[in-house]
Amino acid sequence: MSRLAIMTVGKTHSGKTTFAKALEKELPNSIVIDQDNHAEFLHTYYQTLLPKQGNNMIKYALTQTIVNYAVNETNCHLILCNSNRNRKGRLKLLEHLHHNGFTSILVNFDFPDHVLKERVLKSQRSTTILRVASNFEEVLTRQQDETDLGDVIAPIEGEADHLFVIENADEIRSVIRKIVNCAQVGE
Repeated sequence: MSRLAIMTVGKTHSGKTTFAKALEKELPNSIVIDQDNHAEFLHTYYQTLLPKQGNNMIKYALTQTIVNYAVNETNCHLILCNSNRNRKGRLKLLEHLHHNGFTSILVNFDFPDHVLKERVLKSQRSTTILRVASNFEEVLTRQQDETDLGDVIAPIEGEADHLFVIENADEIRSVIRKIVNCAQVGE
C-alpha cells in the first residue's frame, strides 16, 4: 500500500485543522499530526521549557518525534496540520517523506486576507497556544507581513506529487474526495 503524506499550508484561521479532521474521518487508516496540539501540550505541562523569544525548538522537536514515529512505526497515512509556509522547511520534510515511500500532497489554503480577518475577529479559539502574540489578529498581521518575504511563499506545482489549492470553503469537500481517491488508486 502506498502511504500518503498530506501537508496543509496556510495562514491562521484558514481552515487547516477543520480540513484535517474532516479528511481523517474520510481517509481510512490516517492520523492528524497537528502542531497546535503540541504547542498546547507544552504550554500546559512544560511552560518553563518554552523559549521566551526566537523559534520554539521544543515544539518543532516534539512534532518531528511524532512524525518520525508515525513514519517508522505505523502504516498510517499522515495528515500534517500546521502552517508549513516556509518553503525550505516544507521541502525538507517532503524529501524525508519521499525517501520513506510516501506520496506527497500539499493543500494550500489561499483565502483572501479579509476573510481570514473576519474569521479571526469572530473566533472563540483559545489563545493558550500562542507564545509571542497575545491574540490571533496579531498572528494574522505577522503572517500577512511575512508573505512573499524570504522563504515564506505559497507552494508551487512540482513541490509535491499533488497540489490542491483551496480558495473558498466550498472547495473543501471536493479536495477531500480527490485525496481519498489518490489513496484508493495507490492501493
